[in-house]
Amino acid sequence: MVHGIPPNFWAWWQLAPESSIPLLLLAYLFFTLSKANSISLRDQWFFYLGLLSVVLVVNTPIGTHAPTLFWCHMIQHMTLMMISGPLLVLGSVAHFKPKNFIFEFFTNPWTSWAIYAALMMGIHFTTLHAIVMKNVWIHNFIEVPAYVIVAYLFYYNLLDKKTPQSRISPAISVFSLFFMMVPETLTGFFIYVAPKSLYENMFEINDQRLGGSLMWSGSMIIDTGWLAFAVFHWIKSEERKSIEIDAEIAAENRK
Repeated sequence: MVHGIPPNFWAWWQLAPESSIPLLLLAYLFFTLSKANSISLRDQWFFYLGLLSVVLVVNTPIGTHAPTLFWCHMIQHMTLMMISGPLLVLGSVAHFKPKNFIFEFFTNPWTSWAIYAALMMGIHFTTLHAIVMKNVWIHNFIEVPAYVIVAYLFYYNLLDKKTPQSRISPAISVFSLFFMMVPETLTGFFIYVAPKSLYENMFEINDQRLGGSLMWSGSMIIDTGWLAFAVFHWIKSEERKSIEIDAEIAAENRK
């Protein structure tokens, strides 16, 4: 094994029908929706890239080795929660707006933040991780979908274009994304500095530290990108407000 990569690492691919079939179904449904509703090319790119990012960490050797190599496991989790979920939101938030109480409850920024943080830290610092790793079907059928779904719910209100119809203010989006960096980076940090295996010796200590360092540094880099995106829309929102106020003042002066 060289730097955590076993021999023939890139030879191990998988069909993973438990993920591939739902992804193909989502791609087909979104394709038909885009034809019927003239969804912008930009939104289509975001959505399909979100689906592709899931494939890249489930069907590739990263996904195949996720149950046995901790660094692969962490790359998969980071991608699903910090890249796949947000990209799917950017591609669909303008066209998918359920009004039922359940969806609004779980996309509430405080509720979704708590669930997101609990999933992130609960999986990696409790006995749940060992249970999941010992039962691969739980990882494939429950854990992987849960990461994407929870991330989608968390980012749903945070990455929209902040129109007057938005449920939350741009400032709340920025602060929520900023504070999410805390559990994400701390998860990676404490895994990295742990003096012994946290997972019943299922992974080598160097493998565990590599996974922790990837989570620690990677989450900061990715989160900074989404934070910059939210700040950009906050600035644009304030510019629109300024224009509206100036227009109102001008109208008053003409009277």
